[in-house]
Amino acid sequence: MFRLRPLLWPTVVSLPILALCLALGVWQMERREWKRDILDRIAANQSAPPISFDALLKADPLRREYGKVTVAGTFLHDKEFHLAARSRGNDVGIQVVTPVVTDRGAIVLFDRGWVPSLKKDPAKRLEGQVAGRVQLTGVVRRAQVQRQFAPDNAPDRNIWFHVDVPLMRKLAGGAPDPVLDTFFLEADATPNPGGLPIGGQTRLDIPNDHLQYAITWFLIGLALVGVYLAYHWENGRLTVNGRTKAPAP
Repeated sequence: MFRLRPLLWPTVVSLPILALCLALGVWQMERREWKRDILDRIAANQSAPPISFDALLKADPLRREYGKVTVAGTFLHDKEFHLAARSRGNDVGIQVVTPVVTDRGAIVLFDRGWVPSLKKDPAKRLEGQVAGRVQLTGVVRRAQVQRQFAPDNAPDRNIWFHVDVPLMRKLAGGAPDPVLDTFFLEADATPNPGGLPIGGQTRLDIPNDHLQYAITWFLIGLALVGVYLAYHWENGRLTVNGRTKAPAP
């Protein structure tokens, strides 16, 4: 038999905290399912054969995120953008994002890959500045937003910390577009002439730790219940199988 005579203030304080813990635990479980759907879609897109750029535009590009796309066009090397503070192993360098004018005249951003800081100047990697029409295979990535506490982009100095697709396309001469402004492409591992830039830098380490977070919140709620019951037991307000601890004098 279990009988509890709740004390007012411990109950008033504990109930909202318990409700919050349970709500956060349930929310994390929902987030877990949401993340699993994303990871399943990414896995399906990664395993699918490349589609054409025209087919990508006819579909929802963001639903094809991390999928492969083929595109033909011409690089605008004089408009390349530099993503700062990008590392490869123990070496620090940049990512080179170059606009491509497609055969249909659209401008799309193409992250060609990593170059070491000593090769930041395009004049030091002329072999990789491919002229004329090129056939490329890239991975679809959504336009990036500035993360909290991340530095601001400095377009006037060509120093970028995230891929601001609408602004970069505008600076490259592209008109605003509700589709083209939502994504960019990352190069696959096909080697470039001269070895630079080094493509294949797409990272797929997307964690799904929401189950651990949910368990943590549920355990905190359970611990709160344990403390609440122990407090009432110590104060003689809890009866279990006919036994009640006498309150301290």
